[in-house]
Amino acid sequence: MAEVEETLKRIQTHKGVIGIIVVNAEGIPIRTTLDNSTTVQYAAQLHHLTMLSRSAVRELDPQNDLTFLRIKSKKHEIMVAPEKDYLLVVIQNPSE
Repeated sequence: MAEVEETLKRIQTHKGVIGIIVVNAEGIPIRTTLDNSTTVQYAAQLHHLTMLSRSAVRELDPQNDLTFLRIKSKKHEIMVAPEKDYLLVVIQNPSE
C-alpha cells in the first residue's frame, strides 16, 4: 500500500497535474486528490466511457484489449489507465 501512495504522490508532483482518481471495477472512487463532487462526476463518466471503449476495441478485434485512453479537451487532458480491478485517472492542464 505504501508503494501505491508513493506512486500517487509522484504523479501528483508532475507539472500540470490537477488531480488523480483511482476507481474500482464498479465505478466507485477509492482514492482521490480532488473534491468529492468532482471525483464522483469524473469517476462515473470515465468508468462508463472506458467500458464502452474497451467494448469497441474488443468488437474490432476479440484478441485485443484497451490499455490506455487519452482524452484532450480545450481545458484538460484526461488519461485513463484501465487495469483488471481498477482505473487510474489523471487529469492535467496541458497548457502548463
